[in-house]
Amino acid sequence: MIEKSLLEVKNLLTQFTSESGIVNAVNDVSFQIKEGQTVCIVGESGCGKSATAMSIMGLIEPTSGGVTGGEILFEGHDLLKMSKGDLRRLRGNDLSMIFQEPMSSLNPVLTIGEQITEPLREHELLSKKEAKRKAIELIELVGIGRSHEIFHSYPHQLSGGMLQRIMIAIALCCNPRLLIADEPTTALDVTIQAQILELLRTLKERRQMAMLLITHDLGVVAEVADYVIVMYAGKVIEHAPVVELFKNPKHPYTKGLLAAKPVINQRKESLYTIPGQVPNLVDLKPSCYFSARCRQCMDICTTKMPRLVEDEEGHSVACWLYEEAKVQ
Repeated sequence: MIEKSLLEVKNLLTQFTSESGIVNAVNDVSFQIKEGQTVCIVGESGCGKSATAMSIMGLIEPTSGGVTGGEILFEGHDLLKMSKGDLRRLRGNDLSMIFQEPMSSLNPVLTIGEQITEPLREHELLSKKEAKRKAIELIELVGIGRSHEIFHSYPHQLSGGMLQRIMIAIALCCNPRLLIADEPTTALDVTIQAQILELLRTLKERRQMAMLLITHDLGVVAEVADYVIVMYAGKVIEHAPVVELFKNPKHPYTKGLLAAKPVINQRKESLYTIPGQVPNLVDLKPSCYFSARCRQCMDICTTKMPRLVEDEEGHSVACWLYEEAKVQ
C-alpha cells in the first residue's frame, strides 16, 4: 500500500531583509511528509529549521521578509496561493503548531482557559459552555491534574513543563492532521523532556496525525522520528529514514552532529565540536556551504555546490565525496 503524501514542500525559498542585504534563510528546500509519519528537521541554530516551519504556517511577517519561491502543497493545495481567510481556517484545524517558547507564545494577560477555548469557538463553533468542557478535557489529556484550577490560571502561575503541555493542548484542540513542533523540549529538564516526547508520541498514534518535529537534539530524533532531514545554512544536505541515517551517516556535517552527542558510559576528556560556525547567509559563495568547516574539504567543494544524490536505500546526500564517486 502506497502511503499518501500529506505535505509536499517543493523548492522553497524564504528570504529576509537585513541591513547587510538579503538573507536566504530557506534556500531551495524540498521534502514531503506522509500521512501518520514523523519527520524531524535537524541542524544548528541559524540553519533555517524554524524559518521552514514558519513558511509552511504562513507566519512570516511581511515587513521582515517572506516566501519568494517554490510551492507548499497540503493535500495537493498550494498554501502560498490560498487567500488569508482560507489559510486561517486551515491553521488550527488541519494544520497546527507548537511554538518554541511557551512563556513568550502564550498571552500573559489571558487565562489558560481563555487561550484554549478561543480556537475551539473560532474553528469548532462551540458554545462557551461546550468549549470550556472540551478545554478541561484537553488539559487532562496532556497529563495535567487540577484541570479546573489550571483552566482559571495565568501562564506565569505554571511551570515550564506545564506550559509546554498547555501549548500541546492548544495545538491539538481541533484535531490537526499535521502537527509542527518547533523545539518542543527546549529549556526543559531531561525528565520533563522525556515526558513531553512520550506525550507527543502517544497523542500522535492515538489521533493518527503526521508530525514535523524541529530540533537540534539527535537524541530526540532517535526517540520519535521515522525520517530525518539535515539542514545547513538554509539547505537540505542529507535526508534518510532514521535508522539508515544513524547507521550510515554520509555528510561530514551529519557525522559531526552525531559525534558531538554525549554517549552514556563513554567518558571523554572533552566532547567533540564542529570547528567554526554557520556562514553568513547574506554573503554565500557558489560552493558547499560547509566547506570552510569540513576536514575532508577538496578544491571542488570551495567552487561548486553539490546536488542531492539518492542511493538505493532512499538515502540522499549533497556532498562531493559521493557526487564524484557517482559521476565516475
